[in-house]
Amino acid sequence: MDFNKGKHVVVSLSGGMDSSTLLLKAIKDYNGNVTALSFNYGQKHVVELERAQALINYLNASGYDIRYRQIKLDGLVDLLNSALVEGGDEVPEGHYEQDNMKATVVPNRNKIFASITQAVALSVATSTKEQTDIALGIHAGDHAIYPDCRQEWRDADDHAFRMGNWDSELVGYYTPYLETDKFGILQDGQELCDYLDLEFDEVYRRTNTSYKPIKHYYRPETNAFNWYSDYKSASSVERIEAFIKLGRPDPVAYADETGPVSWEVAKAHVENVLVSYAG
Repeated sequence: MDFNKGKHVVVSLSGGMDSSTLLLKAIKDYNGNVTALSFNYGQKHVVELERAQALINYLNASGYDIRYRQIKLDGLVDLLNSALVEGGDEVPEGHYEQDNMKATVVPNRNKIFASITQAVALSVATSTKEQTDIALGIHAGDHAIYPDCRQEWRDADDHAFRMGNWDSELVGYYTPYLETDKFGILQDGQELCDYLDLEFDEVYRRTNTSYKPIKHYYRPETNAFNWYSDYKSASSVERIEAFIKLGRPDPVAYADETGPVSWEVAKAHVENVLVSYAG
């Protein structure tokens, strides 16, 4: 079905840059009739759920009333073979289009998320008698590594949903970034922040793209710590490249094993990775 025809939308919100931008776009395109869902499936970067909640809190305080739930998929983590979940192999570093990044694929992840999102959207649609869409932040930058971020998968998933549910005609698919890369998403995010009267840095510091977040203690005597993004894993490289192209620093704090680092250090590392990959 064509996207953006519904009166309501249910957003799959990971807490990352892409889905957070998607949430802003959904607020604009659906006049604030938005439900957002996040999923805890045992991911190593579970800090993304803290960031998702922080973003929802910021949006609610800014006048946008978002219905939000975090859904815990208990008992799944030790059954999944992926570097992205607790107990899995080390998350690889390097360029995000390198073949070793397939280690970060979580089996059937988007299908799991889409199925739950569809169930909620169909429930909203049948209770309100109004068209409701599901929104996923899948984008062109992920097509090479993640098969469930491609148009073919989206169409097949949509077909399966319609085959298996009564009243499925009330639910549509909203994937506005399917043919957009991370830089394009960030550009749109900048425009959406202006449109929605939100502070760009306040939005994006409440996101996490790092697959290898780093915990550094800042008050050891009270066991207090901060989470930082790494700047070497593929997901971070892709994000930092987008900010470099946008010409503004990333408001997220970065670190390595030695401690916090400046934006300039993270930026220089990624520029070297991009040069090496291009060569």
